Amino acid sequence: MAARSGWLSTAPLVEAFRAGARMEADFGHGFLWAPVLFGTGAALWFSRPETPSLLALAIVLIVTGISTALISRDRHGARSFATALFLMAAGACAADWECRRVDSVLLDSPVTTTIRGRVETREADGRGRWRYRIRVLETVEPRLKRPPDIVTITGGRGAAIALGAGIEGRARLAPPSGPALYGLNDFAFDAYFSGVGAQGYFFGAPQPWSAPSYAVEDGPFERMFGWIEPLRLAISARIRSVLAGDVGAFAASMVTDDRRAISKETTEALRLSGLAHIVAISGLNMALAAGLFFVGLRMALSLSQRIAHTWPVKRIAAFGALVTVTGYFMISGFAVSAERAYVMMAIMLIAAISGRRAINLRNVAMSAMIILAITPSALLGPGFQMSYAATIALVVGYSAWLRRDAGPSLVDVMPLLRPVAPMWRFFLGVFATSLIGGLSTALFSAEHFHRLAAWGLLANLLAMPVISFVVMPCGLIALLLMPLGLDWLPLEIMGLGLGWVIGVAHWAASLGGDWVTGRLPGWFFLSMTAGLCVAALFKSRLRLAGVGICLAAGAALAAAPGQSAPRLIIHENGRLLGLTTGDGIAVSEPKPEAFIIDQWRRALGLDRIDKPEMSDILALPRPNRDAPPVDPAAILERMGAMKAALPPSRFLCEKNGFCAGRVTDDIAVVVITRAAFAGPACDAFEIVVAPVRLGFKDCRSGARLITLASLRRTGTLEIHVEDETLKDLPALDTISRPWQRHRAYDWREDKFID
Repeated sequence: MAARSGWLSTAPLVEAFRAGARMEADFGHGFLWAPVLFGTGAALWFSRPETPSLLALAIVLIVTGISTALISRDRHGARSFATALFLMAAGACAADWECRRVDSVLLDSPVTTTIRGRVETREADGRGRWRYRIRVLETVEPRLKRPPDIVTITGGRGAAIALGAGIEGRARLAPPSGPALYGLNDFAFDAYFSGVGAQGYFFGAPQPWSAPSYAVEDGPFERMFGWIEPLRLAISARIRSVLAGDVGAFAASMVTDDRRAISKETTEALRLSGLAHIVAISGLNMALAAGLFFVGLRMALSLSQRIAHTWPVKRIAAFGALVTVTGYFMISGFAVSAERAYVMMAIMLIAAISGRRAINLRNVAMSAMIILAITPSALLGPGFQMSYAATIALVVGYSAWLRRDAGPSLVDVMPLLRPVAPMWRFFLGVFATSLIGGLSTALFSAEHFHRLAAWGLLANLLAMPVISFVVMPCGLIALLLMPLGLDWLPLEIMGLGLGWVIGVAHWAASLGGDWVTGRLPGWFFLSMTAGLCVAALFKSRLRLAGVGICLAAGAALAAAPGQSAPRLIIHENGRLLGLTTGDGIAVSEPKPEAFIIDQWRRALGLDRIDKPEMSDILALPRPNRDAPPVDPAAILERMGAMKAALPPSRFLCEKNGFCAGRVTDDIAVVVITRAAFAGPACDAFEIVVAPVRLGFKDCRSGARLITLASLRRTGTLEIHVEDETLKDLPALDTISRPWQRHRAYDWREDKFID
C-alpha cells in the first residue's frame, strides 16, 4: 500500500532513513554495531530462564552465515538483517562456550571444614590480615562431597604463607550470595565466571602444609604466573614500605591493583566523591602510562634532528608505549579491568605503529569484539559497560572537537593571554573529560549501584591534574628506578600527590555524599542504552533517532507511576527480614550485615534503618545442640503477647528466640531461631520464616511457612501489598542455569533436587 499523502505521509521519513542507512554503509560504519549485536546475543543467552539449545543456536549461526555470504551487497536491508542475526547467534554461541569452558563448582551451603590447598595469590587488607586465593586439594572434617576448585579465605596476620606453597586451616566457608533484591547484581554469576566457588575466613592463622607431589606439577602458564605474582607482591610491599597508611595502599593499588589495604573510610570517601575509578587499574591508568611514555620517548628522540628525520619516531614511541603497558598489565595481577583497558590501549597503539589513526570508534569496537569473544560474561558487569560508555563518549567528543569550525581563538583576539593558554587548554580538557565521562556513565552507575556521586565533577577537576602531572609520572619513574633502589624520591612525591587526592575525596564526601536513584525499571535501562548507542554510533542524521528514544524513555519514566516498595523483604539466608516504613527499613537483627542493608537502602531509596526492640522475658539460652528443651505453651503465650503489641514500623524480638513484625493490620510475620519454635509460630502468626531444618513443609494451621529450602529456589523474597493482597516477587526466576545450579544440590543426599 502506498504511503498516504499530506501531513500524515511517512514517505519523507522512510526516504530519510534509507538515505541515512546508505550513508552509514558507504562509510563502513556498520562494523561499529558488530560488538553491540554480538553482545545482545550473549545477553539474551544469559537472561533466559533455561539454557538455550546449542544445536538450535548452531543451526541459526550456520544458516545466517550462509545467507550473509550469498545475499547480494545491493540488497542492503536483507543483507544487514542476516548479518545482525548472524552476530547475535555468534554472541549466544560464545556465551554458551564460555559457560562450558569455565564450568566452576560453587559451594552449595555454608560449612565449617578444614581446607588444604595451594596459595595462588594473597593480599593484605586494611587491618593487616591476609586474604588468600587457594586452589583446594583436600577437605576434611567433614570431607566435602562437592568441593569448589578455588576459594578465597581471610585470616592470619604477620608472616604469610608463601605463594605456591601448601596451606591448611580450619575455615568457615559460604557460597556466593544471590541478588539482594530482584534485579540487583547476582554475585553467584560473578563468582561462577571468575572461578571462585566460596569465600570465608580461617579460625586462627593457617599453617603450612606439605602438598602431595601431583599438586606441584605446573603448566607453562602457572610457571609464568608463579614468576610474575611474587614480583607483583614485592613491588606492592616496597611501595607500602616507603609510603605508610592509606597513601601507600592507594599507590600500591594504582601500580599492582593490590587495593584491599585501603581503609574502609578512605574507600567510602573515594566512592562518594566519584574518585573510586582511580583505584582500579583501568583505562585511565593505562592511557596515562602509555601517554607519558609515548610523549616522553618521542620528545627524547626528537632532540636529535638526525634521528627525527631518518627514523620513524612516532612509531618507535608507540612501540615503546606498547611494551610499557604490557609490563604494566603483567604486574597488575591480570585484573579484569586491567585486561579490558590493556586490550583497548594495545589496539590503539598497534594502529599508531601501523600508521593509522589511533583514536577512533573502529578501534574501540575492535577491542570490544575481542573482549566479548573471549569473555562474553563481561558484558553484564558494570566495569565493562561504564568503561566503554565513557570511552565511546570521549572518542565521539574528541571527533566533534576536531571537526569544529573554531574561527579566531581567544588568544588571537587577546595576545596577552598567550602565556596562560596552555594551562587554560589543559584545565578545559580536564573539565570536558570529567563532564563527558560523568554524564556517559551516569545511567550505568544508577542501574548497578543505584546512586550518583553528587560532587564527582568537582572532585575530578581537583584531583585529575595531580594524578596526570604528579602521581602517574612519579609512579612510572619509581618503577623504572626500583631495581636500582633509587625509587624513594619519586615515591615520596607520588605520596604527596595521593595525599592531596585522598584529602579531596574526604572533603567532597563531606559535602553531601551521593544521590540515591533507586532501582530503575528494566525497560527504561534498555531503552536508554539503545538510544545512546544509536546517538553515538551513527554518523548521519539517524543519530537523532537515538536522541528521540532517550527523550521518549525519560518522558515515559516521568509519567509512569513510581515503583512501590515491598512491604516485607525476606533475605535468602532466612534470618534477616525487613519491613519498609515510609522513609526507612525496620530490620529483624540488631546487627544486620551492612552490605545487604546498603543494597536495600539504595535500591529502594530509603534512608533510615530501624533496629528491633529486644526483650529477654523468657531468658532463652543461645541456640545449640545442648540447649535445654523449651515449653511450647510458654512460647505460644509469649508469641501471642508480642503479636498483640506489634507496632507497624518495628520488629519486636525475644533474645535467642524469635522476632515478629506487622505486615498489614491482619497479617504478622515471625522468624524463628530453632525448630522447636515452629509449632507455636504456626499457631500464632500468618507468615513463619524458619531458617532451620524442620521435619515438615507446611503449617497445619494454614499459616504460610517459608523455609531455607524454599528460599534457595526463590532467593531473596519481596512481598508487596496490593489491594490488601500479598504478591511475591522472588529475586530468582529459576535455578536451572549453571551459576544457579548449586542452589538445587542437597549435600545430605549428594544429588540435585529438581
